[in-house]
Amino acid sequence: MLTGAALALAGILAARLLLLKKKVYEFAAKLETGLDDIAAGREMRLSFEAYEDTLWGKLGEKLQRLGTACKWDREESKREREQVKELISDISHQTKTPVANLKVYLEMLQDELADSGACSASMQSFLRRMEVEANKLDFLMQNMVKMSRLETGVIQIRIERDNLFQTLRAAVAAAVPKAEKKQIQLSVECEDPIWICHDRKWTQEALFNIIDNAVKYTDAAGAVRIGVVRQEIYTKISIRDTGRGIPLSRQAEVFKRFYREPEVHGQEGIGVGLYLARKIIEMQGGYLEVTSEPGRGSDFQVFLQNETLK
Repeated sequence: MLTGAALALAGILAARLLLLKKKVYEFAAKLETGLDDIAAGREMRLSFEAYEDTLWGKLGEKLQRLGTACKWDREESKREREQVKELISDISHQTKTPVANLKVYLEMLQDELADSGACSASMQSFLRRMEVEANKLDFLMQNMVKMSRLETGVIQIRIERDNLFQTLRAAVAAAVPKAEKKQIQLSVECEDPIWICHDRKWTQEALFNIIDNAVKYTDAAGAVRIGVVRQEIYTKISIRDTGRGIPLSRQAEVFKRFYREPEVHGQEGIGVGLYLARKIIEMQGGYLEVTSEPGRGSDFQVFLQNETLK
């Protein structure tokens, strides 16, 4: 009899355990569905009694409140992005014309004074300084607008399978005039073609910013060497210069917005080029690294995915 009772009790416990296990699975499935709906911004597909005295009733009500709060936050964030987008567009429009006019008027003034022969040496010096400052202002506004558009999602990265050699060639060509002016040797080692997935326009912008930075901080008669190596997952673009180098303690800082090395505040620039380059590369699933040593130059390495992640 004792054996029979034990077997019956074991059977009852096993049945209860199976029932409890089933309820746990059902509860977990409901919870997962509810969280998926919240994450996707949908109305909850599962119904529940608001004040039902069950665990799901209590949790379901809280999930619904969470979903409503998240939905409101998304809508508010969308409204703010639209406002920022309009503001950026307005700033871009309002500043582009005055800066362009300033440069035109300056050029006209230079031509008129040159034709009249009334331009003294001191006046020529002032006009050159005005031209430099006007170009700086133009450069600053263009980069500020680019940075804002990238951060607010106004600019969309369109990744396609494209020839990296052509992208790199355009970036190097844009840096050649400044390099020639400083008699800096620019050399490139890259196969043609080398097909990887990237946005040609914005990758060119990122690479130019890094190459331009290398030229800017390399002394006259120095060298900037660019090499491309295709690896298993990434393609590495190495941009190595013979410049002043960066101390280890500051290497993580150079990719921050508006950061400039203390020793180079007297040179042109506002500290957004490398920041923009990092943002552009990261938006394509890649990353940037730098290895450097004071007095031995810097090596900026760009890693771009060979194929986009599905």
